[in-house]
Amino acid sequence: MKSHIIAGMLLAVSATVSMSPASAAGIDAEAAKKLAKANSCLNCHAVDKSKMGPSYKKIAAKYKGNAGAEGILIKQITTAPKFKLDDGTEATHTVIGTKDQGEIKNLVGWILSQ
Repeated sequence: MKSHIIAGMLLAVSATVSMSPASAAGIDAEAAKKLAKANSCLNCHAVDKSKMGPSYKKIAAKYKGNAGAEGILIKQITTAPKFKLDDGTEATHTVIGTKDQGEIKNLVGWILSQ
């Protein structure tokens, strides 16, 4: 009886350890990717390479350990701030096409989990 309980506990622990950071944090990666694609985020960003905008991995690294990262990124995708491109020109960030805070937080969580 005890061996079954221990085996079950070990299985649960190993499943948790093998999860990606996104799944461990309760992030729906597929929904985040779908929202990013639907809002043309992937025209300027990619997960692992810079395009017109920085890669999501670079963004996640920049904000790693920053308790205010979620709020900063939410503001970035919901308020259309201006930013400078590498060539020095100024552009306006696109506003995400949803008001659903759960979807927005999921997208930002996915970006920060890269």
